[in-house]
Amino acid sequence: MEKTILFPKVGKFVHGGDYNPDQWLDRPDILKEDIRLMKEAGVNCVTLGVFAWSTLEPRKDEFHFEWMKEIMDNLYANGIYTILATPSGAKPAWIDEEYPEALRVDHKGLRRLHGVRHNHCMSSPKYRERVRIMDRKLAENFGHHPGLIMYHISNELGGMCFCPLCAARFRQYLSDKFDHDIDKLNHAWWATFWSHTYQSFDQIEPPFANGETSMMGLNLEWKRFTTWNMNDFMMDEIRTLKEVTPDIPVTTNFMDFFYLLDYRKMAPGLDAISWDSYPEFHNDRESFSDTMYHNAFNHALMRSMKPDRPFMLMESAPGLPNWHEYNKMKRPGVHKLACLQAVANGSDTVQYFQWRQSRGSYEQFHGAVVGHKGTDETRIFKEVAEVGRILEKISPVAGTLVKARAALIVDWDNRWAIDDVMALSRRTKHYDKTCVEIWKAFEELGVEMDIVASDSDLSHYDVAVAPMLYLLEPETAQNLKGFVARGGQLLATYFTGCVDDNQLCYLGGFPGDGLQELFGVESEEIDTLYPSDRNGLVFEDGRVWEVRDYAEVLNVKGADVLATFESDYYQGKPALTCHPYGEGKAYYIAARVNAEQMKPLFEQMAREADIPCRRKPETVEYHLRAGEEGSYAFYLNHSTEEEIVEDVHGRDMLTDEKIDGNLILSAYGTAVIKLQNVRLQPL
Repeated sequence: MEKTILFPKVGKFVHGGDYNPDQWLDRPDILKEDIRLMKEAGVNCVTLGVFAWSTLEPRKDEFHFEWMKEIMDNLYANGIYTILATPSGAKPAWIDEEYPEALRVDHKGLRRLHGVRHNHCMSSPKYRERVRIMDRKLAENFGHHPGLIMYHISNELGGMCFCPLCAARFRQYLSDKFDHDIDKLNHAWWATFWSHTYQSFDQIEPPFANGETSMMGLNLEWKRFTTWNMNDFMMDEIRTLKEVTPDIPVTTNFMDFFYLLDYRKMAPGLDAISWDSYPEFHNDRESFSDTMYHNAFNHALMRSMKPDRPFMLMESAPGLPNWHEYNKMKRPGVHKLACLQAVANGSDTVQYFQWRQSRGSYEQFHGAVVGHKGTDETRIFKEVAEVGRILEKISPVAGTLVKARAALIVDWDNRWAIDDVMALSRRTKHYDKTCVEIWKAFEELGVEMDIVASDSDLSHYDVAVAPMLYLLEPETAQNLKGFVARGGQLLATYFTGCVDDNQLCYLGGFPGDGLQELFGVESEEIDTLYPSDRNGLVFEDGRVWEVRDYAEVLNVKGADVLATFESDYYQGKPALTCHPYGEGKAYYIAARVNAEQMKPLFEQMAREADIPCRRKPETVEYHLRAGEEGSYAFYLNHSTEEEIVEDVHGRDMLTDEKIDGNLILSAYGTAVIKLQNVRLQPL
């Protein structure tokens, strides 16, 4: 497995973050001190210009790039590279004054006033024109600077616009999708219900809060359109930059399992995937380990979008964010733990928002490497500097990849459809939570798991789990059948295969679209349980798994019954089944069961696929990165207690200690083990 170095100029891990010298141009002493402190902290890259539009172009067509050139020159002279951002995420007041169409309209039909950020209409020709002018000038002025290694498109793209421009664009999008045939759209949306039939595409409006919100097809297509339109806006920026500097890679910073945009639709246009990680550490609603695993889930989601190269941790808080409901400080040792978690999951960067704390405005108390004190004497600065030294020690790991043989199937379309459907319970659908808990259970077993789409190529995987696959995208059934037929182990759950990609119910029973043949079962009914309801899933050996929230009544059509329901009118009916199909097996669980209880099933599936489980304490997170020079095992202790991992053999790159047996991890301790005689097969 060859290495894939994201930034050949750097040749190792990137360590740095957002730098906003435009806020300090009147303080040359601070700008000079920043360089000294960056070198002390092991920073080798900064992101410039994220919100600098009003400094770059304070008035229309009046450009000031000299300050940025001086900053980039000085950074490069001191061994610090630049990721240059386009400033489209926050526009100056003169744009809104001259081009009011550039302001967004909200879901109530009200046009917003100037302010905050991401207040731009993605469809506005005038705004796009001003963005293209700015981007072209940035590329012309800095695209060939020796310190430039990447463009950063805008910042945390998100939000919706309901303005007349976006509504017209939405209608055109729908007309194109449905072959300019309004009858096709009416059929797909089942518009005869409640007499909602359209006579023309001109009659269609976005789902305003005081308008049409009852059509599942309309709601879903509006979300798809928002992704399409945002991606089109992003690609407009990328094309402008690439016309001038085709060889400079581009990224934009995603935001975990973000609800409003389907990031998989945007990933192909990017040269690397990056994201901003802000977990709520030390909260009082879950264990610290749960928080860590949830964050790791998001890392895996990003990694899986481009599994042939490392991803980027673009932003994280060196201390604390300022916008959580409760902004609690990271405890000593957690910063190092969180940074190494990103690297363990496949990131080749550790970057922060922000380098120096803003003196005023909205994020003045957001954490930074350099606080208002302005020195290197703080705990946060020292912990960041320690991470810089660690990244240098483990630099051979840069460019290596995480190879998973198990996959969790998660779709944005399915997520949106489940949230919108008038079924089940409004309080306990919990699609996101269900996905995270299953992923976490596999990781606790030491089984690496990617997070992929239902139409993804599954040929690299041997185990797959598809939770609540309510909406089946085109060709999904054939994809899953092919996976199992060649020997894969597949698990699906209740609420699978109910609707097509337009949210029309399949006829002939659930799961539809041929999945009854794959799983050997038919779902006749689904029961929603109140929190006070109790049921169980009973095995022949007497084991009982607690059932909560949902239970399906199944009819067996060839599957083997592994467990049945304990009580209620469906007592004794199949609850867990297994159906041999081709060379593999298709499991179906007809009830919501805590993923912790399901671990024996997950282990069985892994064993059938010849995937080893890694025995370790559950609070120790484990990942393996591999490349042409060797394999590297990461162990991360989520506990405040010492933990021991058995059967570890290799050299700890953090301590240079040889480990041949037990690995002892201190509280929040970490280890990076270069393994002996371990290689992975190429992807």
